Amino acid sequence: MPDFERLLTGKRVFVTGHSGFSGSWLCAWFRRAGIAVSGYSLVPEPHEVLFGQLDLAADVNSTWADILDLETLKDAMRDAAPDVVIHLAAQPLVRKSYTEPLRTFSVNAQGTANVLEAARLTPSVKGIVAITTDKVYENREWGWAYRENDPLGGKDPYSASKAAAEMVIQGYRSLPGMPSIATARGGNIIGGGDFSADRLIPDFVRAVASGEALTLRYPDATRPWQHVLALVQGYGTLAAGLLSNDPRRFARAWNLGPNDPAQYSVRHVLELMSSAWERPTLRYLDEPLPEAGALQLDSRLAYNAIGWRQPWSVEQMVQETAHWYREHANRGNMRGFTDAQIDDWRQRNDGDPTGR
Repeated sequence: MPDFERLLTGKRVFVTGHSGFSGSWLCAWFRRAGIAVSGYSLVPEPHEVLFGQLDLAADVNSTWADILDLETLKDAMRDAAPDVVIHLAAQPLVRKSYTEPLRTFSVNAQGTANVLEAARLTPSVKGIVAITTDKVYENREWGWAYRENDPLGGKDPYSASKAAAEMVIQGYRSLPGMPSIATARGGNIIGGGDFSADRLIPDFVRAVASGEALTLRYPDATRPWQHVLALVQGYGTLAAGLLSNDPRRFARAWNLGPNDPAQYSVRHVLELMSSAWERPTLRYLDEPLPEAGALQLDSRLAYNAIGWRQPWSVEQMVQETAHWYREHANRGNMRGFTDAQIDDWRQRNDGDPTGR
């Protein structure tokens, strides 16, 4: 199993956005590893069913409140007295950012500032892992992968709000006595249990279930597709590193993208999903809102410097995702099925990322 589990055992972890898609997978993994988690999140929306399906309420001490409510956030973090904070709370949808731009900037930029301020005022906190996105880079539609020192930018409210969050983090890093901060820039996250609107895999699942056509916006766009377990492992690795004997080694930005050099388009991913389940009818959207056509991450730093590894290929990530949704459609035991996927990943991937 990954060694960050041993390094976080006996530590207290505070997770914002813990009841969302990525947060639920993180809580499920940490539960399997015996790592104590306190969570801070909005009450799950009707489509956010994964937290409940995995029976996580009894395992996580939850505070249900808005990330923009600084006083409640400070109180919750102080009461939890965590060693490390993992900040996942966000408005994560590109297309929603066009209809709710102010909310997107408020949650993603001001919300990040609130988390950092609460952590600064909580004496127990020694490290913060802030999750941003692969879309923080100024996208030039070029043919090579973005590195951590490439310019940040954003042509849509979501991307710009996440780039703004990175600037907030940079400013807080300069404060005297501030806990160490790592930022994780992950790829397009897939995996079972995401039922959000306007996302490729959930839209595929809904099309299969309803028999209706699946609308595609950019079928030939390429993305750094990532299973959620790869990102959870990355977050855990960075959290453990910030609590190690050399936290400065980890207190920087990290790309967490696939190690597969092949380019996987939206069309290719749908073909893989279809081969593992069934094929819906496809149609194309007229005059789609602007989105990046090509996007790659250079993640050699994470592979070489902290030993971050992924035991599943992109093809297997997509197939395991399809298997999860197929099991869900058949009313299977999703806690047991999810735990089995987590255990398979854990057993294939081990090592000491901190060098201790």
